[in-house]
Amino acid sequence: MPDSRDEPLVLGIETSCDETGVGVVRGTTLLADAIASSVDEHARFGGVVPEVASRAHLEAMVPTIERALKEAGIAASDLDGIAVTAGPGLAGALLVGVSAAKAYAYALGKPLYGVNHLASHICVDQLEHGPLPEPTMALLVSGGHSSLLLASDITADVRPLGSTIDDAAGEAFDKIARVLDLGFPGGPVIDRYAREGDPGSIAFPRGLTGPRDAPYDFSFSGLKTSVARWIEAKRAAGEEVPVRDVAASFQEAVADVLTRKAVRACRDEGVDHLMIGGGVAANSRLRALAQERCEAAGIRLRVPRPKLCTDNGAMVAALGAEMVARDRAASDWDLPADSSLPVTDPHVPGRQPLVPAPVAGHSHDHVHETAKDNLYS
Repeated sequence: MPDSRDEPLVLGIETSCDETGVGVVRGTTLLADAIASSVDEHARFGGVVPEVASRAHLEAMVPTIERALKEAGIAASDLDGIAVTAGPGLAGALLVGVSAAKAYAYALGKPLYGVNHLASHICVDQLEHGPLPEPTMALLVSGGHSSLLLASDITADVRPLGSTIDDAAGEAFDKIARVLDLGFPGGPVIDRYAREGDPGSIAFPRGLTGPRDAPYDFSFSGLKTSVARWIEAKRAAGEEVPVRDVAASFQEAVADVLTRKAVRACRDEGVDHLMIGGGVAANSRLRALAQERCEAAGIRLRVPRPKLCTDNGAMVAALGAEMVARDRAASDWDLPADSSLPVTDPHVPGRQPLVPAPVAGHSHDHVHETAKDNLYS
């Protein structure tokens, strides 16, 4: 049995939105997952404010990194690499994380890996269920993304099959929660109210599910509008809005569309398993309906525990560790923060070798060390 100490030890930094996440992973083993959230600062605005998020990342970065290293029981010098979300996400928020990762990697003489936020959401499942099958069918659902992706190689080959053409699922949850006066973020509170409601009480529409519609694309704008108008009509008539039934019926419509299209993609592509990730993957009804439909179709379902579904540093570290293990090229020091980084780019490799050949006798012969002479030149 190989010594686990020979597996890549990587620190990951995630700042694409309002969570400052720092994780430490050795191979596919999670050692630390530290998070500082600024969600309370955004709640009064009913959504994430980019400038507020960026400032919160600046304040939380160093303490969160120190907390993660302490939790993992390692020194920064023990690391084999630093991974960071380079995109997609909020430009200012990404810039904070990328700048911090460059500073730590440069000062420590470690390789830097700029990775894709969406690919990281897929790779995090390795920390819970072991190595990903290849190819992997992934349904990613969050505040900014609703995507069906086919990953033949999570470090190099991710192909988009479909995505949202308007509101993502998470955005729809937030907007309906706001209409119902349930607060922000909307996902957890709607899930909670829906558990006491009747999901079949109101027939809300299922977008893009007609025979001529794009089979793998998503649209939740029409659903959001339909729910909002239904609520407004009730209030205009002086009637009480059945909040729990509305929440349950809305949630059922979202879960129905997501799982129906995901199972269809698995069948069409001949993939016998499905991975679901992203913040909305923590939704209890989505998880239950996906399990039910996957079992009926003979598809194996992989969903990380809820804490790993939301944005976190562990997912970035997991993808970074996979980059190191597969000897992927490190990123350049001028790695940009790319708010629209396409999922077809799981990571951002450098144009020129960032480091010299591996040091002879180093226990991690697949990990390149930055020349110490370059640190302060």
